[in-house]
Amino acid sequence: MYQIISDGSCDLPQELAREKNIDVVPFYVSFDDETFYKEIEEMPIREFYEKMVEHENVIFPKSSLPSIEDYRNTFEKYVKQGIAVICICITTKFSGSYQAAMNAKNILLETYPEARITVIDSRINTVLQGLYVLEAAKLQEQGLPYDETIKRLLAIRDSGRIFFTVGNVDYLKHGGRIGKLSSLAASLLGIRPLITLKEGEIFPSGIARSRRKSLEAVMNLLDSHIKALQKQGEDMKDYIVDVGFGYDIQEARDFLAEAKERFRGVLDVDKIGLYQIGAAISVHTGPYPLGFGFLKKA
Repeated sequence: MYQIISDGSCDLPQELAREKNIDVVPFYVSFDDETFYKEIEEMPIREFYEKMVEHENVIFPKSSLPSIEDYRNTFEKYVKQGIAVICICITTKFSGSYQAAMNAKNILLETYPEARITVIDSRINTVLQGLYVLEAAKLQEQGLPYDETIKRLLAIRDSGRIFFTVGNVDYLKHGGRIGKLSSLAASLLGIRPLITLKEGEIFPSGIARSRRKSLEAVMNLLDSHIKALQKQGEDMKDYIVDVGFGYDIQEARDFLAEAKERFRGVLDVDKIGLYQIGAAISVHTGPYPLGFGFLKKA
């Protein structure tokens, strides 16, 4: 018996997390650098985005990772019952969440030396991390033992990709994700960056001069990655995809519909999920991130 836990970067809807028996340790968000609210629990995601949109380019919210105490309290309620724990955390390149979970684990092992707690650096984030966590839940539902579940999760970890764009570069600049000179030039030119996340880090993948063209380019990034995998003999039936979005759900629905048309016959398009990106990531992307999460099945 074991419990799947994730930090709030997984961006799973609360009802889905409850349905799959996934315990989520939330990040914190602040608009004034003084008062921090637990994401979703104390600051609903819709309210968070509305504040961003109403005060765009004026208020830049910040996020804070779950504390060691948050993790300790979450782990301990299972450890006391003799239940093993698998905790999946956002890439260490973006946050200290993994280290906080590891510290909590080490503290608990002093009192419960027989406890089984595994903390995994997922090397991914946001809705792609959500896919990864759901794969862990599927393995659990299928009755796989603790060690085998961990082995399979680690085997697929580096297959994860996020291909996305944002509304503008202001939040990326403010969060230090791109250099000041390049962000200034992009702001002046109205350029939308294209970004790929792989193996825990983000990489520039081009630029577009309009929102429409940036979304087309995101489709092309996924298409190119799929074709490269197919050349290596990979079967696309072994992969899962979702769409992650920020504030504008109608734009996301339209994007999803286009993706289904484009990738029909290549991917199982009827199973492409649509998930809202949470505060932990959108403080860096702004209110209009949109793109794909892509992962090999466990």
